Amino acid sequence: MQPSLYSSKPSIIYGFHGTDKEAGLKILNQEAQFLHSNNSYDWLGQGVYFWENNLERARQYAEQDSKRENSRIKEPFVLGAVIELGNCLDLLDQQYIDFLKAAYELSKADIEAEGSTMPTNGQFGSKDFDFSKRELDCAVIRYACSLAEKGGEKFDSVRAAFIEGDEVYEGAKFSAGNHIQIAVINPDCIKGIFLPREAGQQPDFAEEK
Repeated sequence: MQPSLYSSKPSIIYGFHGTDKEAGLKILNQEAQFLHSNNSYDWLGQGVYFWENNLERARQYAEQDSKRENSRIKEPFVLGAVIELGNCLDLLDQQYIDFLKAAYELSKADIEAEGSTMPTNGQFGSKDFDFSKRELDCAVIRYACSLAEKGGEKFDSVRAAFIEGDEVYEGAKFSAGNHIQIAVINPDCIKGIFLPREAGQQPDFAEEK
């Protein structure tokens, strides 16, 4: 698809990745790399997942995930990353929403022609910040990325807003877990990794003797 004149994104954003402390420190010290998530139920298809400009939500996710059975997170931890979105399948931009809808129709036609049925979205059973099985969404996004690549346009990242959690107050249209999530497909989009600090936090310098 042809990007519009106005589809370019800010050059740099901050992303936050909830993980296990031991694994996170290895990535921070360049002893390991971020692992691409490649599950059939991933919300935005394959990629490395980040919460856009949302340190606290990344913390909440790591803590919630650590309580799940067989979780890889033993000690919740958050890494920050400097990310360039590159060519982004941005589902906050109407042209990409329309593209995803067209990809769904084509994908559905292909699957039905094979005598199969489309996957569906479901739940893992927990209501804590959703933890949904997004098998339909994952399949359609993967198909859209493949479709774009066949047309000579390869996506570097996928970006979308998610409405989840309980209402912030009675009758509210705002939910407690609302966030923007990014899946980085192209690892070269991750320009740097850092340990997040709090506002006003001062570095602990040792005095010279």
